[in-house]
Amino acid sequence: MDNKESLTSKIKKIISNKVDFKKKMTDEEIKEIILNEVFEESKNIYLSVYEKQDIVNSVFNSFRRLDVLQPILDDDTVTEIMVNGYENIFVEREGRVKRVNVKFESNERLEQIITNIVGSVNREVNEFKPIVDARLKDGSRVNVTLAPIAINGPILTIRKFSKEVMTVDKLIRYGSITKEISNVLKNLVKARYNIFICGGTGSGKTTFLNALSNFIPNDDRVVTIEDSAELQIIGIDNIVKLETRNANTAGTGMITIRDLIKTSLRMRPDRIIVGEVRGAEALDMLQAMNTGHDGSLSTGHANSSQDMLSRIETMVLSGAELPLEAIRQQITSAIDIIINLGRLRDKTRRTLGISEVEGYKDGKIILNSLYKFEEESEAEDGRIIGGLKRTENKLIHTDKLKVAGISSDF
Repeated sequence: MDNKESLTSKIKKIISNKVDFKKKMTDEEIKEIILNEVFEESKNIYLSVYEKQDIVNSVFNSFRRLDVLQPILDDDTVTEIMVNGYENIFVEREGRVKRVNVKFESNERLEQIITNIVGSVNREVNEFKPIVDARLKDGSRVNVTLAPIAINGPILTIRKFSKEVMTVDKLIRYGSITKEISNVLKNLVKARYNIFICGGTGSGKTTFLNALSNFIPNDDRVVTIEDSAELQIIGIDNIVKLETRNANTAGTGMITIRDLIKTSLRMRPDRIIVGEVRGAEALDMLQAMNTGHDGSLSTGHANSSQDMLSRIETMVLSGAELPLEAIRQQITSAIDIIINLGRLRDKTRRTLGISEVEGYKDGKIILNSLYKFEEESEAEDGRIIGGLKRTENKLIHTDKLKVAGISSDF
């Protein structure tokens, strides 16, 4: 252990014994106490100004922030943090996952940080309730898994909340879509087409949903429904933001996506945006789309548009005993457009396809492919060159565009 590490450890113990953290103290007051101790204890040790400041930050983060994770959380290039026990910490940057050379002092210290995180949002995690979803103050999504479920120590996963509002212009810059396609999507949103975005984990569904949401006209009343509030919709004055709630320690008080969809229908929404559909609430979402809430948007986990339709069928069946034919007809009449996202082998997020739900025939839902991703070549650095290409198929259901006074010639 070098001088810096040794001094950091020593000052943490001094501060722990010296400061009563139950008393209300500002961050500045805590930092001042730490700073004084650093200068006092480093009189006989040579440390640069940078090293001393680094010790102050490290000690402060251990008491008032997320300890060794705080600098990583403050790094805007990091999109996800994965902690597999106190010694194994990984981060995602630009779609690539790498291990970082930091660790907690012990599993017990990691558990303390986890307890602080879930406690700050009035949730509890322990061996009887070892799996918890929570949210940091900045909106970052947190998942915690403890023993006996987690074998290799406490597991903490943080999906960082983007400080930048995602717009379609940025999607164009990133190469996810083209200007031409953005104009098509803009017209479809304005004309109140019901749009479903699908893709695998980390494919950018919420990001894409956020960008599309900003095409919604300002005079619409919009209700957003999410497990963890992530959407950053700008330009809408009449907006209601709803978030689910876990059960309390007594096992009561849970409010689900399904509960929120039902109550949103009493709020006179023009459009309903559901962050992600994953269960029986799929039926409520379809019914909302079919009963005067055109222009609604949602996302779901699936690797293709066809897979998404199958998953929606399964989700509806999990909460209602309905004939499969009735479910498929309900899906066909509710969803107009499906956008499929994915991550390619170069780790980039791309839009892989845009399809129209054409109709229901011979017991099957028919999709009409409008745009499809075509790979053209691979650059020397491994980056895939390609993009969405227009198919020869025309949009069949143009009624909503005509009602909105928008040209259907695309």
